[in-house]
Amino acid sequence: MQNPESHQTQEEYLGVGGLLFEMVKVFLLAVVIIIPVRVFLFQPFFVQGSSMEPNFEDGEYLIISEFGYKETNLGLKADASMTVGGFREMVRQDAVVFEYPKNPDQFFIKRVIGLPGEAVEIRNNRVHIYNESHPEGFVLDETAYLSRTIVMPDMPKVALGPDEYFVMGDNRMFSYDSRGFGPLKKEYIIGRVLLRAWPLSKTAFY
Repeated sequence: MQNPESHQTQEEYLGVGGLLFEMVKVFLLAVVIIIPVRVFLFQPFFVQGSSMEPNFEDGEYLIISEFGYKETNLGLKADASMTVGGFREMVRQDAVVFEYPKNPDQFFIKRVIGLPGEAVEIRNNRVHIYNESHPEGFVLDETAYLSRTIVMPDMPKVALGPDEYFVMGDNRMFSYDSRGFGPLKKEYIIGRVLLRAWPLSKTAFY
């Protein structure tokens, strides 16, 4: 018959081993993700708040691609900054991270709705986009990231300048965005969401 005490000791040992294994996994995640992040123009970002629910939730860890968005000197002298790859125009419905224009120490994550030179209007809970291709406007299809009927107050048409974007949170009733602080100038854009790295059960590329 097996000694109960030795069996208990084995179970306790496996428990400690499991904890150590989890700690090693977290450490390796940091080595594999965080170090290349800083070297290859990626930026870690922790989601805070509910403005992008249900797609990005509070506490999630994202990787932001700065390539083509943010100026960097790439280790050169300080006055030799450049935007690597040239500025990449945002694609409508990209999820982006940017500096809050009224406080550069604060960072927001929102979704690109309107592009430079367009006009944006909210009417009857729908976003209407006006541009050269659609001077009469079209209703933006948001079913890819809004899974339910969204209630939004009407907003009169807002015209965007040549370097301005209109951004909104997916959780429309609980998001402070371009409806409040106005169009977002491209100079404040840090990058777009490339990867959800944590939690591991929800890892996804965008």
